[in-house]
Amino acid sequence: MKVVTGAFSYTGSYIARELLARGEEVRTLSRAPAAPGHPLAASVGFGRLQFSDERALEADLRGADTLFNTYWIRAPRAGVGFEQAVAHVEVLLRAARRAGVQRVVQIGVSNSSERSQLAYFRGKALADQVVRECGLAHAIVRPTLIFGRDDVLLNNIVWAMRRFGLFLVPGRGDYPIQPVAAEDVARIAVEAGDGEELDAAGPDRLEFERLVRMLRGAGGVRARILPAPPRLALAGATIVGAARRDTMLTRQELEGLMAGLLASSEPPRGRIGLAKWLSEHGAALGRRYVSERRRNWTSR
Repeated sequence: MKVVTGAFSYTGSYIARELLARGEEVRTLSRAPAAPGHPLAASVGFGRLQFSDERALEADLRGADTLFNTYWIRAPRAGVGFEQAVAHVEVLLRAARRAGVQRVVQIGVSNSSERSQLAYFRGKALADQVVRECGLAHAIVRPTLIFGRDDVLLNNIVWAMRRFGLFLVPGRGDYPIQPVAAEDVARIAVEAGDGEELDAAGPDRLEFERLVRMLRGAGGVRARILPAPPRLALAGATIVGAARRDTMLTRQELEGLMAGLLASSEPPRGRIGLAKWLSEHGAALGRRYVSERRRNWTSR
């Protein structure tokens, strides 16, 4: 049996689907049971992802041979910061080891570093180190920007263009980005071998401003795309996010994006090109706002 944290959320749901397609039995550790009508509700067992009762985590992990860990936070919330999130990974892996889990596949992020000035990327690197030292066989998969149906960033860029007829590109928009399909991330994670540490990046490496123009074209949207000072672009995203009772974009995400941290120096392992994916799914982008808060933090 395989256990996937967050199988009713985003990246974890793609990993769960990949495992099910390969005939595996799958259980999830998630903050809440699946919402009514969730396509995985009937095929994925449920255990609660919480860190205050390590014995309960151990019980829910018992019988699994592999843990796929997608747990992380976008920004400090509800009293949990990046240091606490690293501590949560330690709790999870201690419980996994006692439950008899043999290996863990950790989902990190591209260009994470313990020396990073960005707490998000530094925390991700520290979590990866916890995995290395946990005593279990392991693999670490580091995606760039994951795209797919109902993803947060790409969908909400198109939503903003549909809603406001305008999109502000932070700075000159000439920083690289290498988006990777969620299906590719799932495949790479499931096929990763013990001891492997690798990036999951798509075949297309392009400048961010070019990505925004591709999204506009694929969505059939008539909107102006304008360069703006990064602080102004972030302020606009913050206002929109507050109006939606959500976080549309964090400062850490913006700085990581502009620093080129969502592109990889490794050969691309993703197979699904962004242009082809947009030709099939672009018209559906931005029809509604995708709330990360509702997906991951609202009780069902």
